[in-house]
Amino acid sequence: MIKLKSKLGLILAICGTITVSTAFAATDVKTTEETNPNPIIAPIKTDEPTSYRLKQLEEIAMYYYWHGGDLKKAEEEIFKGITLKGKYDVVEAAYNEATILDPHNLDLKFSLASTQIIQKKIPEALKTYRQILNLDPLNFNANLLNGVYSKINGDEDTYKKSISTLKQIDAHKTKEYLQKFERTDATIKEKLNTSVPGNLPQKNHAIVILGYALADDGTMREPLIERLKAGLSVANKYPNSKIIVTGGVPKQSNTEAKLMKEWLISNGIDEKRIIPEDKSTDTVENALFTTAILEKEGLKDITLVTSASHMRRALTIFKEASSFYDKMNAGNSKRAFTNVVYLDYPSLEEANKVTKDEILVIYRDLLRASGIWQYPGMQR
Repeated sequence: MIKLKSKLGLILAICGTITVSTAFAATDVKTTEETNPNPIIAPIKTDEPTSYRLKQLEEIAMYYYWHGGDLKKAEEEIFKGITLKGKYDVVEAAYNEATILDPHNLDLKFSLASTQIIQKKIPEALKTYRQILNLDPLNFNANLLNGVYSKINGDEDTYKKSISTLKQIDAHKTKEYLQKFERTDATIKEKLNTSVPGNLPQKNHAIVILGYALADDGTMREPLIERLKAGLSVANKYPNSKIIVTGGVPKQSNTEAKLMKEWLISNGIDEKRIIPEDKSTDTVENALFTTAILEKEGLKDITLVTSASHMRRALTIFKEASSFYDKMNAGNSKRAFTNVVYLDYPSLEEANKVTKDEILVIYRDLLRASGIWQYPGMQR
């Protein structure tokens, strides 16, 4: 199989120059072959099947979602010198063009809305969700997402209408989501601990230290080292607890989990205590894959360790993952969650302030952890 990066090179070679329209530029960029008179990404060859053109656009979107590409090089060689604000500009543009090529495909519209949410463009995302609902009024996910993001945007009436519709579509599923929201609202209000809690379980307890993206040279950056220091203090106080280190994105043949394990061993922790989770690429996967380890190892309770700015989201997602495993296995783990944070704010008072942007990201990842993919069929 050709790797995605190689595929992108092939795409560009086949398609020729890709340009961005006046939606991103001060002046028009003329092309010799366009799919519409005011294209966002062009040219996509018109002598290829629609399915092939859509695949090209989705692969471009996913390449930039993951890797970002060299924006400067993209400006000079692909986008003809047009200034790009960031990789998600390209992802959004690709999905927007895809929805033009296939306006009936709702998954493409969901992907477009997700990219708008990532960029905190809530009004634009809500417009996209409304388009889906205009075409499919009883679409559960569209009603749910439109309602949640409307509420975050200050529109309580639309949220209530969405919940009412959802109850008519699937009352049981709606009740489950309302319980998730109630649990999340309570989690957001939880106290952040900068010191190790007393009276943690002495048996079947795990300390879970969340990773942080490695530097390009494959070394650990300061936030990850600080998280490890916080985790070490918990590990030293509770010597019977297992330690799970998470993070699987490789840089220079290293993963976060690998380097975290090595750091802990170099700081006196017995290797037998440490369990690496080295497949995850983000916090949602941290939670899902770590919970599978907890189930396998018979570990009931966890103390989560991460940065203060990350903790509320992490706790929300881990609780959702634990709830899902309970449901899947027809059990009730009654898992208790505690937290210890590396304080990456000027003060604990600042850390306890929850912004609209943080709530947006918390709910976005809660919904992802609940099984709603950001990019249907492409990326969780």
